[in-house]
Amino acid sequence: MTAERSGAENIDRTLALLWRARGGAGEPTRGRRPTLTVERIVAAAITVADADGLAAASMHRVAKELGAGTMTLYTYVPGKTELVDLMVDDVLVERRLPGPGEPRPADWREQVALYASRTGDAYRNHPWLCEVSRVRPPLGPGQLAGQEYLLSIMDGLGLPPRDAVAAANGIGTYVDANAALGAENTRLERSTGQSTEAWWHQRSSFWENHFTVEGHPAINRAWLGGGFGGTAEAQGEAAYEFGLHRMLDGIQALVSGDTSSP
Repeated sequence: MTAERSGAENIDRTLALLWRARGGAGEPTRGRRPTLTVERIVAAAITVADADGLAAASMHRVAKELGAGTMTLYTYVPGKTELVDLMVDDVLVERRLPGPGEPRPADWREQVALYASRTGDAYRNHPWLCEVSRVRPPLGPGQLAGQEYLLSIMDGLGLPPRDAVAAANGIGTYVDANAALGAENTRLERSTGQSTEAWWHQRSSFWENHFTVEGHPAINRAWLGGGFGGTAEAQGEAAYEFGLHRMLDGIQALVSGDTSSP
């Protein structure tokens, strides 16, 4: 799968659109009174992508959904790339992560769990997010709110700035990557009409015809010991929880000054 690239050519224009709620780019001021808004355009694009995938959210399709001409959209948003940036950041804003001075769980691990839960919800509700490369993310309110939230947690633990940034980025990368895997699974199930469990069942002959104990003794031992019990979804969830908790354990050990573990 090729990820949709997010990152516009007109940087200043895109940043102004992303931060429009704080006095950035407004609506067109010349000519007749605008019948559209950037918010309506982005909301329509998200609705289309939720239903039919990111590729379907073309400028033409979004304009049609709004009952407007395609060229009209270009007076609000420069193009599809910029529209994707706006869509992604609006979805990230939907997480409603606690900002500075706002109530949040008392325990720092519960604060991380809140980030993980709401980020997972964002990807589940908008599976097309897994099609967008987050390597060069839109620098909008949603992106910055997530980074501020995680960094505030690590800063609150008293970690040095470099360690705090590394820990926050590590948690964010891990959570986002796993949420994207879940979204990709949802997207595949919708597009193929086949569940992941059905996909694995269809390939059950592999174990009899191609798998050898001699070539894969560790896999065999894990199988005999019940390591692969449960559905594929349950195994994926267990792997995710295991990794996240071990990462947080490591941060806790660092905060506590316990250097006995590597």
